Amino acid sequence: MAHDAPDFSRYERIKAHHEGRILVLSLSNPKLMNAVDELLHRELSTIFLDAADDPRSDVVLLTGEGPAFCAGGDLNWMKHTYETGGKGPDPMEAKRIIFSLLDLEKPLIAAVRGPAVGLGATIALMCDVIYASENAKFADPHVRVGIVAGDGGAIIWPQLCGYAKAKEYLMTGDPVPAAEAERIGLINHVVADEALDEAALSFAKRLAHGAIQAIKYTKVSVNIGLKQLAHSILDTSIAYEMNTFATDDHREAVRAFLEKRVPKFTGH
Repeated sequence: MAHDAPDFSRYERIKAHHEGRILVLSLSNPKLMNAVDELLHRELSTIFLDAADDPRSDVVLLTGEGPAFCAGGDLNWMKHTYETGGKGPDPMEAKRIIFSLLDLEKPLIAAVRGPAVGLGATIALMCDVIYASENAKFADPHVRVGIVAGDGGAIIWPQLCGYAKAKEYLMTGDPVPAAEAERIGLINHVVADEALDEAALSFAKRLAHGAIQAIKYTKVSVNIGLKQLAHSILDTSIAYEMNTFATDDHREAVRAFLEKRVPKFTGH
């Protein structure tokens, strides 16, 4: 049965346009390097559902507006959360982001320039093929702000670069430069910054012009294992993350970041 095309114009933090049969989505919070504030978090929980329902596209290309892919969670949002006694990002939204991304049957290509941090890194790394500019960096620094890497990093990093390196990067929050990310298998391709958009779009066009049913369901078959992992891990990791939003260390980390000083963690 035919259905109405999704209305992408309703999104404020994500821009959408079509390049032939390719849906191009751009994270758009440029004043904050596309950091995830409350609105972008909510929109991320529905955008991949709308992408799935879009009758005008067979492939999706995801990028960030401006010099960053996504700078991670908005620290001012976190500060407001702990000052008002809130619990941080909605855990059901967090689950919908991951599962709607993994459920998307259309090939999903990432074009990453600049930082891809926290949830931004998780989303980029859960794409099917990842292109990065030479200046890109991937990091999941949840621990640096006193919270658990609960929104998907614990799922995808070990699958891409192995448990040893994944645990090192997740427990330190250290950034991985693009060249090193490619070397350890975290991403697919590194290209010059000025060539990034065309390289990612060219690959998306290659898939769009291929035997799309075969390509699509090959991707679906490969993702079964990732979805099983996500179902077994995500509830627990998000629950741990929600717990750590209430810790003194998290409050101290947010205050220190906003005051431009080094945090003094106490383990509480």
